[in-house]
Amino acid sequence: MVKSITIPNKNIELTLHAIAWIIVIIIPLYLNNAFGGGNQHRMYEFYLHTFSAAVIFYVGYLWLVPRFFLQERKITYIVILIGLIIATHFATNLIEEYLLFDPIQEEKFREAIKSIEGKGDNFRPPMKAFSFFNHFISSLLLSGFAIGLGVMEKLKQNEKKQKELEKEKLNSELAFLKNQISPHFFFNTLNNIYSLIGIDGQTAQESVLKLSKLMRYLLYESEHGETLMSHEIDFMNNYIALMKLRLSSRVALQIYFPKEFSDFSIPPLLFIPFIENAFKHGISFRDPSFINISMKIEKDQIIFTSENSITKNNQTEDLQHSGIGLENVQKRLSLLFSGMHDLKIEQDDTIFRVKLSIQNKKTKV
Repeated sequence: MVKSITIPNKNIELTLHAIAWIIVIIIPLYLNNAFGGGNQHRMYEFYLHTFSAAVIFYVGYLWLVPRFFLQERKITYIVILIGLIIATHFATNLIEEYLLFDPIQEEKFREAIKSIEGKGDNFRPPMKAFSFFNHFISSLLLSGFAIGLGVMEKLKQNEKKQKELEKEKLNSELAFLKNQISPHFFFNTLNNIYSLIGIDGQTAQESVLKLSKLMRYLLYESEHGETLMSHEIDFMNNYIALMKLRLSSRVALQIYFPKEFSDFSIPPLLFIPFIENAFKHGISFRDPSFINISMKIEKDQIIFTSENSITKNNQTEDLQHSGIGLENVQKRLSLLFSGMHDLKIEQDDTIFRVKLSIQNKKTKV
């Protein structure tokens, strides 16, 4: 089996930044050498302004936005940003005037201005004002981009935290629901075995062995949060076999579970509450009664159905609190298969019906 390698998002982000900077540095250099006559002075000015823009972007992205803008300190953010824009502008101008000053280029520029405008030597357009305006607008655009990235990362962090909280809530609620299942199940099963001891000791001993298998399943199989569908079916068959021991001939029992299917993983103890409910409320020792339980596995869908007669001794409100309670079953299903299941519970004066359909994301073995 080939294991997938997960690359941290931070490494991807750093790689993308590095690629972007390589492109910014190499492509202008290539274009200048190929089509610009290899004017190094022009390249130095380009890289100077690019570095100034990078300072504004990264200071905003890494410090100003998370430290002030996203912390509801927007006035402080604006003041510091304006100061940063002014400082980078004057620093860039100083470097251009003293370190990158080219008298030849300056003279060519003055001659070009005179020839176009036809004015005297003292004429010079307001280049500094235009330079500051251009720097200010481009800085605002970069700052807006930094804010957008910062807000997106904040939203991703909040979404990640929310998912972690939901996952912790899911695990805790599933553990709580599972703990509700086990005591109630053992309580009913031990009562059945107790009733057999005085009637048939051999059968009672065999029942204890079956119960030990059920306990082993609950203690080991269900602890991992998932089990194989075949193991879950074996568990239900063993449970039903135990419950059949106390049934009279007046109870018609029909059970069908698939024997051949492509095995897959599934959360344990999904169906046992409905089976427990059917045996608890569908049995009459005086009148004819019935329990019908079946399961179909079709491609990625599991269809479980259960029908049982409603005896006269069981009231409607008792059915709603049987086993772990149908409300808790619905809650567990919604946590495990949100938007992927359909549970229908119906009853009339004589029949109680359950149909559960699950769109299962199979993990084949």
